[in-house]
Amino acid sequence: MTPSALIDASGAALTLAEPPRRIVSLVPSITEILFVLGLGPAVVGCTIYCTEPPAGVMTTTRVGGTKTPRLDLIRALRPDLVLANIEENHREHIETLRGWGIAAHVSYPRTVAEGIRLVSELGQVTGATARGAALAEDLERRLAEVTARARARARPTRVFYPIWRHPYMTISRDTYVHDVLAVCGGDNVFSDRDRRYPEVSLDEVAAARPEVILLPDEPYRFREAHVVDFTPYQEMPAVRDRRTHLVDGRLCSWFGPRMAEAFTILPALLHP
Repeated sequence: MTPSALIDASGAALTLAEPPRRIVSLVPSITEILFVLGLGPAVVGCTIYCTEPPAGVMTTTRVGGTKTPRLDLIRALRPDLVLANIEENHREHIETLRGWGIAAHVSYPRTVAEGIRLVSELGQVTGATARGAALAEDLERRLAEVTARARARARPTRVFYPIWRHPYMTISRDTYVHDVLAVCGGDNVFSDRDRRYPEVSLDEVAAARPEVILLPDEPYRFREAHVVDFTPYQEMPAVRDRRTHLVDGRLCSWFGPRMAEAFTILPALLHP
């Protein structure tokens, strides 16, 4: 597959005559991937939420938020390519950019395997094919290892993973985060909910009897003070056994290099 023949997650065909030399990334995890692939000098714009690598993004033009990009500023940067994501960015913004003649690639990984394929695909799109393939191959090897370890255990660990507070919200099976937890040996206690990000009460959490609670620092910034939300529920296994952990939210929601960290850190929290 060549970049000119690629159909992205939005159903649009990406046609590039040559590898892009000026890239704007509207997805924090993709920004990090670009730098890992050696494309840092080509990244001329990124969002205010793009934090990795710190030294790399420090001098990159900030084009606004993922949901609130400054389209006029992106246009002024004269990018050859804009990288976006269906869940992180608004379709109308991407359509506006395309209407101005700016090429865009839209991704939408919802499983770990799809996240790894995205790494390889980004390598193809940007002309860093060999580096993208090498990183994807390494991640596939790590995925096979962590999956084998999870399957060797008697059963997965029941886990509650909130993404918001007031009201509490969590994840269903139709999410990338759910698959990350499953791969690492976790059984998402709200996997059967109809909505992708359902609201839940703490009473419902207690009734689900999670053995581990993981409190991420994004999109909601959970902190130690929020652990007390669960202390009234002493019969909940996670509370009883003191297995409520603050975690780096990027481990469960970022594609690329963070996946390798997730395969190491999360199983240790789920299966100490």
